[in-house]
Amino acid sequence: MSPTVVKSAPELVPPAGPTPGGTLPLSSIDKTAAVRVSVDFIQVFPLAAEDQDAAVAAMRDGFARALVPYYPVAGRIKDVSPGEPVVDCTGEGVWFVEAAASCALADVNNLERPLLIPKEELIPRPPPEENLEDLIIMAQVTKFTCGGFAVGICFSHLVFDGQGAAQFLKAAGEMARGLPAPSVAPVWDREAIPDPPKPPRGPPPSFTAFSFVTQVVDISPESIARIKGEFSAATGETCSTFDAVTAVVFKCRALAAGLPDDADVRLGFAASTRHLLHGVLPSVEGYYGNCVYPVGIPRSSKTIREAPLTEVIGLMREAKVALTARFTDWMHGGAKEDHYNVPLDYGTVTVSDWSRVGFNEVDYGFGEPGYVFTLNDHVNIVASVIYLKPPAPKRGIRLMLRCVEEPHAAAFADELAKFV
Repeated sequence: MSPTVVKSAPELVPPAGPTPGGTLPLSSIDKTAAVRVSVDFIQVFPLAAEDQDAAVAAMRDGFARALVPYYPVAGRIKDVSPGEPVVDCTGEGVWFVEAAASCALADVNNLERPLLIPKEELIPRPPPEENLEDLIIMAQVTKFTCGGFAVGICFSHLVFDGQGAAQFLKAAGEMARGLPAPSVAPVWDREAIPDPPKPPRGPPPSFTAFSFVTQVVDISPESIARIKGEFSAATGETCSTFDAVTAVVFKCRALAAGLPDDADVRLGFAASTRHLLHGVLPSVEGYYGNCVYPVGIPRSSKTIREAPLTEVIGLMREAKVALTARFTDWMHGGAKEDHYNVPLDYGTVTVSDWSRVGFNEVDYGFGEPGYVFTLNDHVNIVASVIYLKPPAPKRGIRLMLRCVEEPHAAAFADELAKFV
């Protein structure tokens, strides 16, 4: 018999105390970098709680208490004019769903891919009268018969980047565990981010619906160390895990994707710019808005196929070094082109590093998650790579890949296997 999940009706969790009203602006980065989409992910907590109901009640209370210092999160997104969203501090609260599964986590392979429970059963959704795009964050806690939990989170990318959303969830966890205040005080200050004149926009990118195949690949610490060691031996320099692994994916995809020699292939990722906002924001620590700027590496398909891996790693490092100048130029209105406007064809692959943003360090009172994973299977307009921490006790990097269509999937897996 297939496992079932019974959900309770969504309930609003309002702030535990009075909160300010009014509207708050979003930053120019919020409005430029983040389209008005929701991001869904799951945190898996395999450790059994002695009293699941008490643990869930404490978690709900943690959200209510965290919404007092994070009072904008209890509000709603609204447009004051077309394309000009703000946060309306209504104090309504966040939607919270309780659910119970008919099985143990082990019965569904601890929610490893392929999912044995439909993802719709694990993520929160509001009642039909609420517009999902207006909400800032929601949570669903699903109890399993083994005493473990899955926590599904849905957050608005317009209000948070990954690090910002993790910061709020860590605060909710701290309050659930009885701390009197979050260990990091929240900072809004969106208006402190410069709003430079926008460079002329090119035509909007055309959208093609691809049929990307989901592939999961684990790269061991030993493989990562070997790749980094080869780069160091060849150049006398060091490189990060992100540089090494992303260069492998970029090269393997170029080898497998079947694109002509002169076709453009592009690697894109959103680099954190928090370190570049000291002196711009009153306090960088605690800021939970979008703090990213796009980094792009365009080359011909033939160039990436034929380049030694050490050379592709070098391209990664050069692009990251150039970030400071590009972002500073953007802040002062000197950008000559719209770096956020990325061509969305088969040659483009985007990379997101979820392994270090903080979702794995959230503790609602039943320990840190053994595994965190995203639910991006519906995204078919651009190839994507997401870095995750593999389920404990494994180490290294897990890649959630939606990079190629079926005709190229086997070749892509074969190329990756040479490195992992």
